[in-house]
Amino acid sequence: MSALSVERARFNMIEQQVRPVDVLDAQVLRLLSQVKREDFVPAAHRAHAFADVDIPLLADSQAAQASGQCMLSPKQVGRLVQALALRPTDKVLEVGTGSGYTAAVMAGVAAEVITLEMDGELAAQARLNLQRAGVPNVQVRQADGSQGDAAAGPFDAILLAGSVAQVPQALLTQLRVGGRLVTIVGEEPMMRMTVVTRSSPTEFDTQEPWDTCAPRLQGFAKLTAFSF
Repeated sequence: MSALSVERARFNMIEQQVRPVDVLDAQVLRLLSQVKREDFVPAAHRAHAFADVDIPLLADSQAAQASGQCMLSPKQVGRLVQALALRPTDKVLEVGTGSGYTAAVMAGVAAEVITLEMDGELAAQARLNLQRAGVPNVQVRQADGSQGDAAAGPFDAILLAGSVAQVPQALLTQLRVGGRLVTIVGEEPMMRMTVVTRSSPTEFDTQEPWDTCAPRLQGFAKLTAFSF
């Protein structure tokens, strides 16, 4: 694909996939146009870099879907990052690094992004992708992110880059007052994008603006009667 064709595909991705789902924040749209998504896609799936699909990050595509090791579709990334309402001073925690693409997008706004990836091979590849893309303010750590990273907190924003049955209390307590946690909560086929804002040391406000679905993140507990 020629450079002109790539840029046309990127433009169409934004105009035909991202804007129509009400991702209209100028800063988010600028980052989606600037961060080269194709450089974060495995070579075997490069032809689908701008398609409206979740891209497997493992050689075995079925295993990737089952384990949640996927690169979220462009519109999902746009929705999630827009919901975080990032600011230039923000310290961000991401759970589920994947290819590093979403971390690179967030790093275009935030002061610092710490991103946790359970799979060592993916963590190593994400570091390489981010280095090649010239993104200096992202730290990739190989870790089970289901309990966050309390030692590095508190955080202004937390992104769980996939779906969970419920949001662990341990992650909510790592938000600063005023901080936002964004993820996708539920069971197939009914999931909702969920935005939790810490409104005081003891109170959390929850909004569920979108019906959607996403691959399940590894390491998170199944649904219980817990609520927040």
